[in-house]
Amino acid sequence: MIPYIKNKIKNELADIEKTLAESIHHVDKTGIYVSNIPSIGKSKEEIVAFVENYTNFETPKYLEGKVSGAVFNDECNDDEIECYKHILEKFAWSNLLWGKLFPGARKMESEVVRMVCNLMNGDEESCGVVSSGGTMSIILACLTYRNKALENGIQFPEMIIPISAHAAFLKAAEMFRMKVVHIQLDPVTFKVDIKKMKAAINSNTAMLVGSAPNFPYGSVDDIDEISKLGLKYNIPVHVDACCGGFILPFIDEIKYNIQPWDFRVPGVTSISADTHKYGLSPKGNSVVMYRNKRLIHYQYFCATDWTGGIYASPTLEGSRSGLNIAFAWTSLLYYGRNKYEDISKAIIETTRKIKEGLLKIPELQLQGDCDVCIVSMTSSVIDINRFSSIMEKKGWYLNNLQFPSGCNLMVTLNHTKATVANDFIEACKETVDEIKKIKEDKIEGTAALYGMAQKIPDRSLVKDFASIFLDISYSSPDILKHC
Repeated sequence: MIPYIKNKIKNELADIEKTLAESIHHVDKTGIYVSNIPSIGKSKEEIVAFVENYTNFETPKYLEGKVSGAVFNDECNDDEIECYKHILEKFAWSNLLWGKLFPGARKMESEVVRMVCNLMNGDEESCGVVSSGGTMSIILACLTYRNKALENGIQFPEMIIPISAHAAFLKAAEMFRMKVVHIQLDPVTFKVDIKKMKAAINSNTAMLVGSAPNFPYGSVDDIDEISKLGLKYNIPVHVDACCGGFILPFIDEIKYNIQPWDFRVPGVTSISADTHKYGLSPKGNSVVMYRNKRLIHYQYFCATDWTGGIYASPTLEGSRSGLNIAFAWTSLLYYGRNKYEDISKAIIETTRKIKEGLLKIPELQLQGDCDVCIVSMTSSVIDINRFSSIMEKKGWYLNNLQFPSGCNLMVTLNHTKATVANDFIEACKETVDEIKKIKEDKIEGTAALYGMAQKIPDRSLVKDFASIFLDISYSSPDILKHC
């Protein structure tokens, strides 16, 4: 890159870095930053008062349906909170590394896996584990297929994934030294192009991936066709249902025109589904499932000759909190099929209502089906990053997308509340009208970063800045007194 241009980009990044730092830290009104363990421990009353200061930070109004995703349940449910308080008292110190010491937590994990496997139409051979989240579930599936590929003599395993597949696959590829083969999407449906996926298969292919639905565009890939490729070429197929795993099983597939995507599809060998998203559990749990025990054994780690004894663990972690598993177990029992069915129907109908409303705004173009729980949009008329920035100023927090520029709304239980969908549609209309009336306006925050990042050919600069963004999250502003 020409030095002048590189310096210009760095200067612009520095300005955005300052803006991002202010956007992260401006909510902190405490005046102090705890950087040392106190010489004398705090009392219960002091800690409670401290916590109140932290929870009183200005936050987006997610319970009012103003935030895309993030919080999936209605925290105002007192009965549910009481259940979790009781679980906390009973399982706060439990550790699944010591299953014999905590048999209740061990049984709960087994039951969570069985309930979710049955939900995904697995037979008695289906199995799995509870992980710490959707990313970890995906990583574990990739580890499984990497190990299987190595056993089969594949020295350089490849994963074939849609460009819309979750970034966790890229993280897993980096961790396990797998090559990522990205497949473009159908430009109309925003589902993976099956013909291009087939053409990419070779002797190093270790796994095929489909999403139900994908995060950027909300489209459910054609899992049946991917499955046929898996069966024909004897390649495992993973379905990432972290977004749809607790919606799609509870709806009328014929009424809502959803094709089979789970273990009913013969070539599907594994599925990931998040209990802590639409399963409505507190954060920190997901389930990765396999069609049979032969597959999950590739995920297990067993050190048979360690001097500390025979060491075996089902996931990448050693110690695993039984509390998060107990939370997932509680959520599944508390909501039951009846509540999940009602919630799933409400979310799908709200998603489609918003979709229909946005179709009436000619300046916005929808991306993908937008039929399950995600509404994705772009624009060929207005600057969509400016749109996202202004929406944020109005209190609506959307996810920014790139290649092409866009944004999406992940619909949750909070968006199904009265007037929220109509309010969102109206806010979109107003924002479009505002943009059409102004000639220039500074784009701030994350939207500005996305707008500029796509124009930088040297992606290492973007990576560096993303690292700076993470650094800012762990930093303390100079205005705070350290104690």
